[in-house]
Amino acid sequence: MKVLTKPFIKLTREGISRPWLPIIIVNPHTSKRVKTLGLIDTGADECALPSKYAELLGHSLKKGKLKEINTGNGKTIAYSHTVKIEIPDFFVQETLIDFMPNLHIPLIGVRSFLSNFILTVNYSKQTFSLSK
Repeated sequence: MKVLTKPFIKLTREGISRPWLPIIIVNPHTSKRVKTLGLIDTGADECALPSKYAELLGHSLKKGKLKEINTGNGKTIAYSHTVKIEIPDFFVQETLIDFMPNLHIPLIGVRSFLSNFILTVNYSKQTFSLSK
């Protein structure tokens, strides 16, 4: 069984260490790719990306499937587009990901990513692991 274990990352000196996962987001239609960090978010039903990633990947944001979603900050809109998410030794086949104008960080959610793996979070050691 393949296991990927990563330490929590603190993005700023004053910030809190969190489970950030290095990912590569790929548009399967254009082969454009973006490397970034995604926050593991077991409370997010789906993966979501800030809208700026749509253009970087060659998607036309507003040509995606429009939907209204509920977030911790209330209702907002999102545009769904097809992408692949890759990490070393693991990847998720093409899946719809929400691109959100009011989102500032990539979120790695349950249905479109985490449900494919066994996620173990060790807060005392500040590490997390993904396994197939």
